[in-house]
Amino acid sequence: MKKTCLLTIVISVLSFIAHAQTLKSPDGRFQLNVSVDQQGRPVYELSFDGKPVILRSGLGLELKKEVEGKQETFDNTKHTDASTIDEKADLMYGFQIKSTKTDTFDETWKTVWGEEDEIRNHYNELLVSFYQPKNDRTMDIRFRLFNDGLAFRYEFPDQKNLTYFIIKEEHTQFALTGDHTAWWIPGDFDTQEYSYTMSKLSQIRGKMKDAITPNSSQTPAGPTCVQTALMMKSDDGLYINIHEAACVDYATMHLNYNEGTRTFESLLTPDAIGDKGYIQTPFNSPWRTVIVGHAGTDILASRMTLNLNEPCKIEDTSWIKPVKYIGVWWDMITNRSHWAYTDALTSVKLGQTDYTKTKPSGRHAANTANVKHYIDFAAQHGFDAVLVEGWNQGWEDWFGHEKDFVFDFVSPYPDFDVAAIRDYAKAKGVKMIMHHETSSSVRNYERHLDQAYQFMVDNGYPAVKSGYVGNIVPHGEHHYSQWINNHYLYCVKKAADYHIMVNAHEAVRPTGLCRTYPNLIGNESARGTEYEAFGGNTVDHTTILPFTRLIGGPMDYTPGIFEMDISKMSPDNSSKARTTLARQLALYVTLYSPLQMAADVPENYERFMDAFQFIKDVPVDWKRTVYLEAEPGDYVTIARKDKNSENWFVGSTVDENGHTTQLTFDFLDKDASYEATIYQDAENAHWQDNPQAYKIYKKKVDSKTKLKIKSAPGGGFAIKLTKI
Repeated sequence: MKKTCLLTIVISVLSFIAHAQTLKSPDGRFQLNVSVDQQGRPVYELSFDGKPVILRSGLGLELKKEVEGKQETFDNTKHTDASTIDEKADLMYGFQIKSTKTDTFDETWKTVWGEEDEIRNHYNELLVSFYQPKNDRTMDIRFRLFNDGLAFRYEFPDQKNLTYFIIKEEHTQFALTGDHTAWWIPGDFDTQEYSYTMSKLSQIRGKMKDAITPNSSQTPAGPTCVQTALMMKSDDGLYINIHEAACVDYATMHLNYNEGTRTFESLLTPDAIGDKGYIQTPFNSPWRTVIVGHAGTDILASRMTLNLNEPCKIEDTSWIKPVKYIGVWWDMITNRSHWAYTDALTSVKLGQTDYTKTKPSGRHAANTANVKHYIDFAAQHGFDAVLVEGWNQGWEDWFGHEKDFVFDFVSPYPDFDVAAIRDYAKAKGVKMIMHHETSSSVRNYERHLDQAYQFMVDNGYPAVKSGYVGNIVPHGEHHYSQWINNHYLYCVKKAADYHIMVNAHEAVRPTGLCRTYPNLIGNESARGTEYEAFGGNTVDHTTILPFTRLIGGPMDYTPGIFEMDISKMSPDNSSKARTTLARQLALYVTLYSPLQMAADVPENYERFMDAFQFIKDVPVDWKRTVYLEAEPGDYVTIARKDKNSENWFVGSTVDENGHTTQLTFDFLDKDASYEATIYQDAENAHWQDNPQAYKIYKKKVDSKTKLKIKSAPGGGFAIKLTKI
């Protein structure tokens, strides 16, 4: 009996699987093949409806190794293959398939907030255990096929010969079938605030120089490196999106393009000394995702990113509430007023005496009287909250680059009365939103975090907008390295202890973590509306963001600008917002966020109160979403049903060419009629010379109604549908 058991164990260890493993999606349209090549490297292939999407692509990680008693230096330009890599640092070659396990999963889970109130999570799974005999090490790769694409991650079980290791590079490949059209921004370890470039993959190198705008905070990662989410379209009309999900305790992934093989390969964000990750087993990497469809709407409808994250870890979510807000912000962005109470610090030496200029500027926006004005406006028009930036001491030092650590997050300027604002807002039924500019000094922020969050609780601030402008301190670290990514999540978890919602700006781009921690209610992590005051976003920008940045989670884009000529607010600012007023309304539907700002100043809204009514009416939480038409870089039209009523809202944003939408209302209840209030570009509207021309009209519609709506160049439309 004992001999039989021993024999069974030996057979299970030595009987490795030589043939390729196959997995199909629940609907059978995707097929995945997994095997090892002649060098023992794990490889995979993906097809959709019988067409190849990802050709044979390698998988694995390269580890940092000891060189003459010292850790080798970082060199991300070195080509890695089986002939150059040290076997001790190799988690790429020499593998055999030891075992496989398949599974299927189907559930429907309820959202705390979202684009719909419930989401189906349905996939087939293949877990492949790869064994490396030379080093007696195991690396598992878990593959999941959904009806909208593929996801996979590396898993390292607890084992004797692989306990602690340092990642030199992850070498995950995505071999493509052709020279696809792509919408991309440069790979960068510190910012996503770029305009998108549309080009063929073969043109990335040639267009990279023009894609990088001068900015001291930008850290380009290479001449052919781009960021995810990467949107592509093949010549035969296949839409492909590559991204990642559940990036926890790991560096952010970029994609480096090999022009000769038409292959993207992962490039992780390094830390200050060039290392990509410090790992202790057992450990799971983030998911690598490939979303595929025959239409642009298929990409937007995917919920794969959320489904790959763990369920909500916050037991009581009753305090997490979507927010529509206004704020003391656009005044300062346009340079009509200042964040700082005094002029920037400047030292002047006269004889033996240093004099520091600290005279109040008279242009400080976050003063008690002005904030009360915003609170009054919010209360009058039904907004939930008011954001105040520039309320706390330290902005002069920071703008003057005098110190690394300047903010303590609890000390107001003399003209900002914390208690008076707290009591005034409470009396008006308006919440306040805190602002924490960390100046990217993450250790300083962590030291103050408990005190800062308690200060918020004591003074009625249930949400915080945190900022990470500038280079990370400690110096040499990057915004998207493993350690800094851990910092962002640490702040979100700590905030949950205080029942605080977080809206992080200049932080890492989202990867669906808002499912696990729904108090992460918003992120920026891309070029937002503020750039309309810095020279303008490209006209097609808002038609691309839903396919790229928003794949990972909602964006605090801060729409709602009604005065496009910024010089009318600030004479020394000649910028013009590249949009029509009607499109600004549409963005509340097309750019999803449970945290939506009416970003302009009250007096600009008071000039267009009929159009402002849509911003007052549009919800920030939805029961159902229907994607009506979508083409990256051209147009996006979306319909959403309010979570708390029978009303529907439609939004459409278009590029510089304009667009005519053939709108059908078949998403409406079949046996009901609706009153449609339509906010549309006027016939002579144009983003460039007539952006404020719009018309508003009403029409009775039902599920059989068809309507043709023309949007101006850089324009769009918005519709409120009220059930009769």
